[in-house]
Amino acid sequence: MALTRRQFLKTAGAAAAAGTFGINMEPVKAYAQPLRIERAKETTTVCPYCGVGCSIIVHTVRDDVVYTEGDSNSPVNAGTLCSKGAALYQLHKNERRLKYPMYRAPGATEWERVSWDWALDEIARRVKATRDATFTEKNAKGQAVNRTLGIASVGSAALDNEECYAYQKLLRSWGLTYIEHQARI
Repeated sequence: MALTRRQFLKTAGAAAAAGTFGINMEPVKAYAQPLRIERAKETTTVCPYCGVGCSIIVHTVRDDVVYTEGDSNSPVNAGTLCSKGAALYQLHKNERRLKYPMYRAPGATEWERVSWDWALDEIARRVKATRDATFTEKNAKGQAVNRTLGIASVGSAALDNEECYAYQKLLRSWGLTYIEHQARI
């Protein structure tokens, strides 16, 4: 940057005037703020968004999420996160996030809030009714198959191995054969 003599004099004059007119040019002392995660409990979890299975550390204070970050000890993501995974904290802290079940009756245009008990009972009733209506004990050859072709499942990438195992056992006990997992989609 080329500085002309006129620009130099203007700048020097402004600097001198600032010192003489009571403007304090001393550096301001900075005080460190306490960290949000100072007394937080760390829990590792799996990112719920895609099938990669990135590991995330969730910091909580009294059951309230205060911060999330990538887990640097994870062989999957080595501490890095995509934009959705990095914004996981906002998923928890969003005021618009639904925290209760909603139901829209057939033909209705509006959703209505329902209780957890009602929603879980209704899901169980419908799963049982569909299973009973579509259950096949034997195929055309007379072989025992004990399956239902009326229900399918797409698993979640947010489940760890143990949860996937338990979920798979549950679905197989119902006789499901169409079982898929998000990680393969």
